[in-house]
Amino acid sequence: MHAHSRFTSVRRLLALAAFGLAASAAGAQGVPPSPTVQVPGFFHQAVGAHTVTALYDGYVKLAPQLLQGLEAKEIQTLLARTFQAGDDGVQTAVNGYLVHGGNNLILVDAGAARCFGPTMGHLVDNLRAAGYRPEEVDTVLLTHMHPDHLCGLVSAEGQAVFPRATVWGAKEDADYWLDPGAAAAAPEARRAFFGMAQAALAPYAAQGRFRTFAKGETLPGGIGVVPTPGHTPGHASYLLQSGAERLLIWGDIIHAHGVQFARPVVSIEFDVDPAQAVRSRQAVLARAADEGWWVAGAHLPFPGLGRVRPEATGYAWVPVEYGPLREGGAQQGK
Repeated sequence: MHAHSRFTSVRRLLALAAFGLAASAAGAQGVPPSPTVQVPGFFHQAVGAHTVTALYDGYVKLAPQLLQGLEAKEIQTLLARTFQAGDDGVQTAVNGYLVHGGNNLILVDAGAARCFGPTMGHLVDNLRAAGYRPEEVDTVLLTHMHPDHLCGLVSAEGQAVFPRATVWGAKEDADYWLDPGAAAAAPEARRAFFGMAQAALAPYAAQGRFRTFAKGETLPGGIGVVPTPGHTPGHASYLLQSGAERLLIWGDIIHAHGVQFARPVVSIEFDVDPAQAVRSRQAVLARAADEGWWVAGAHLPFPGLGRVRPEATGYAWVPVEYGPLREGGAQQGK
C-alpha cells in the first residue's frame, strides 16, 4: 500500500514537471524576441492624384545653443513644452520626399549619406523598402546644398546613386556653394560644406545632368518653385499642385519645431542670412496657414507631413494622421 502510494506520488510529480516544461516551452515559442530595430522609415501620403512618400534618412542632435534671436531661458521653456529639453541636444529628423505622379518619379533632397555620421544615411534603404529603386528616379530637386540634403547623391566611391536622374538646384545656391572664393571667405566651421557640395554634384555635372533654375521656372512634373532664401542664398521650396490639393515641400524653413512655430523670429547658426531666413519663414508659415496647404519639412518629426494653423502670436504644427492611402482604400498592403 505504501509502495503504491509512493509510486503514485512520484508519477504525479513527474507529470507536473513535464507539464511545467511543456508550458515553459510553449511560452518560449509563443513570445518572439523583442525588436531591436525600428520599422522601415517610409510613409505614403496622397496629394490629389499624386503619391508623396516621406523617406527617413535619420536624425541629428542639435544643440539648443544654435538657436538665435530669443533668450536661452525662453528657448528651454519652449523645448520643454514638447518634451525636447535635454543635455544631449534635440533629436531632429532628416527627411526626403519622393513625388510619384504622371511620368515622373521625383526625389526632393537626397539625405546625408556618410557626411554626418551613423545616425543618418538611410534614405536609399528606405526608398527600397517603400518599393522603389534608385535607378527609377528621373529627377532630384535640392531645396539647398547643405550636406544633409545632397551627400546622398553619391556613393562612397563617388558614383552617382541615381544613375538616370537630372539634379536641379537654385542658381543662387550653385553660384555660392560651387564658388572657391565663397568657400575661402566662409566661417571655418562652414568651409567643409563647400567641398561636400562639389563632390556630391561632380558625377552628375560630368554627365550633363546637373542643372540650375531661376526664379519663376516650372520644373519637371509641373512642380513650382517658391523662393525661400536666407538659410542659404538660393534656398527653395517646391509646390506640388494636384487637383484641388497643394503640398509645399519646404526644406529647412523649420529646424526646431518646438521653438520656431511658436516664435518664427528664431533663426539658427547655420543660416547664411538670418534676417532673410526669418522673413522667408514668416511668409511661408502665413501662406501655408492661410491657404490650408499640406506641408513637408526636412527637419519636422518623421514623416514631417501635416498642416499649419495660426496660434497666439505664432503658429502650431498639425501632423498628418496614419490611415489608408486614399479614402475607402485598405489600411495596409499584403
